[in-house]
Amino acid sequence: MDLIARTGNKQIINKSSVTVHLLTTEAHSHTVLVCEIVAVRKTEEDDTKNKSQKKAKLGSQLYPHAFTVSYVRRMRHHQWRCSDVTFQCADLTLCEQWVQVINEQLSLLTNRPRSLLVYINPFGGKRHGTRIYEQKVAPLFRRACISADVIVTERANHARDHLKTEANLDKYDGVVCVGGDGMFGEILHGLVTRTQTDHDVDQNQPDAELVPCSLRIGIIPAGSTDCICFATVGTSDPVTSALHIIVGDSQPMDVCSAHHGDVFLRYSVSLLGYGFYGDLLTYSERKRWLGPARYDLSGVKTFLSHKCYKGTVSFLPAEDDVGNPRDKLLCRSGCQVCQRKTSSNDKRREMSAEKEKSAKVSDDDSGWGVIRGKFITINAASMSCACPRSPKGLSPSAHLADGTTDLILVRKCSRLDFFRHLVRHTNKDDQFDHSFVEVYRVKSFCFLPPDQEPVSLEDLSETQLEKTGCGPICSAQTTCDYSKAHSSWSCDGEILPHAAIQVSVQCQLIRLFARGIEEQQQCVFEDPCTLWAPEPNTH
Repeated sequence: MDLIARTGNKQIINKSSVTVHLLTTEAHSHTVLVCEIVAVRKTEEDDTKNKSQKKAKLGSQLYPHAFTVSYVRRMRHHQWRCSDVTFQCADLTLCEQWVQVINEQLSLLTNRPRSLLVYINPFGGKRHGTRIYEQKVAPLFRRACISADVIVTERANHARDHLKTEANLDKYDGVVCVGGDGMFGEILHGLVTRTQTDHDVDQNQPDAELVPCSLRIGIIPAGSTDCICFATVGTSDPVTSALHIIVGDSQPMDVCSAHHGDVFLRYSVSLLGYGFYGDLLTYSERKRWLGPARYDLSGVKTFLSHKCYKGTVSFLPAEDDVGNPRDKLLCRSGCQVCQRKTSSNDKRREMSAEKEKSAKVSDDDSGWGVIRGKFITINAASMSCACPRSPKGLSPSAHLADGTTDLILVRKCSRLDFFRHLVRHTNKDDQFDHSFVEVYRVKSFCFLPPDQEPVSLEDLSETQLEKTGCGPICSAQTTCDYSKAHSSWSCDGEILPHAAIQVSVQCQLIRLFARGIEEQQQCVFEDPCTLWAPEPNTH
């Protein structure tokens, strides 16, 4: 059925039932995709009181019947808002036909969730999680006729443990977390673990082929850091995230699995960091009572300490057709690179190579690269890791779902050079354009600290020089004994218990209620528009 609205001598027709055209009395039009309509309802008389009395009186006399369409309106800085447009007409049947047809079109959108399981962290960030959900998110869910079972967490890992064992996931279309990156980590581990358990997959085996999760995850940002939400939507705004959930967006995402031997450690979707970021997190955990300010203080302390660590990094490079970390090709909504999927046979071959490599690190022709040295930091970025303080992130060209992670090695350098590298995370300069920085796009990698790596005669001689004070740097064993010093791995804001790890990228293991950052923003209208649709001409 065609949708027709008339205003004066102007007529707007939607022949394909894919878009709805909105026209103001000033003849400004705006097109809304049906997939971005939130809801439609018959408008009660009280709903028109916000209009001017003169216009409302005229409209109620000529057109006593009305319906309201709620739709997504794009704002600046990738933010979305829910706007209303009211259609008024003289014929009740016509009004009901509009509501019926639009609802029929919405019912065909099977990707939209109808039932959600919501976890709220009331302690994260500024402790505003419950208020954010009740005041900004829940009203939108009710308007879109989405039912939600809400659980307010009472302790750390409450959501993870509930998802792993107790939750009846068959009755839900998705899982939503209200909190920061830590809360998302709980949902991630609970949902992925539950999926593997249901399919008899042993997560402790590094070569296990993990089963993708069937339920999507929604993120309502309400934490100290909302890096994952910012990198997948473009903003840390609760209303925007709620609207992405309502319209049923789906963004696949890679997940890195970290193991120590045959023991599973954690999953990561954003940043694995050793050295600088590991030390920073270790310091900040001791000052959680400071709230978000602890990251700034810990960052200053870690920078001033200027530690570097010995180790061996081995990695399996990605194919050339997925690009490289310096190609300036940003991951955006509809990214062509992320639409590629690795075949199951290729996965098995890669996993087999990873298992063989993890058993023994050696320089051979298996395709793996090996780098030994002293590093200030070793980072693996599975996404750009962009945030308000670092708009481009640690690896601006990293992709969300290409089956790779960007391995960034910052070798030993002066404190000033490292400061220059950090500053470039806040501007548009290439942070990899330093002689002491190397970056590789990889499918998996391993790290061995000096106490677990094979020691050559050359390494042994160098160590003896450092211990006897004959080295060229200094004579203090406490500052130069790289063979014993090691840092910790920061895994999406959690500290791993082992320094020796092996990491594999699980391609598109989860999906989010998101669509990636949109490249271009559509026109912005300051006020909702109103259409006056007179009684249809029967001639």
